[in-house]
Amino acid sequence: MARKKITYRPSKGSSVFGGIVGCIFVLIGLVMVIPAFGLFGILWTGTAAVIAGMSFYQGFSKRYTGPEIHIEEEGTAEGPASAPTAGESRDAQSRLTELRQLYDQRLITQEEYEAKRAEILKEL
Repeated sequence: MARKKITYRPSKGSSVFGGIVGCIFVLIGLVMVIPAFGLFGILWTGTAAVIAGMSFYQGFSKRYTGPEIHIEEEGTAEGPASAPTAGESRDAQSRLTELRQLYDQRLITQEEYEAKRAEILKEL
């Protein structure tokens, strides 16, 4: 089985939202939690600052690539390819439909879409 490495990067919108919420919690920590709870308030505010910082880093840094996901693909270069059956043909149709949905949702690039589409069609 061949392994494929994919990285995931959160959207800018969700990263900005997380950063803004983190900043709000930092303000709450500075104004309310530190004066009322002391050391716990410092931990609270520090944690909120780290969350806000990481969210903004994920959203705006060009160097951030996200966590890696390893996917194992079956049927690659392990034996002779046979002619597709009717079930495999329908499977290819559903794979192409799913691939198009991923592209329409901007989860994959046009190059990734075209490469995977060609790969699926080549299997037919």
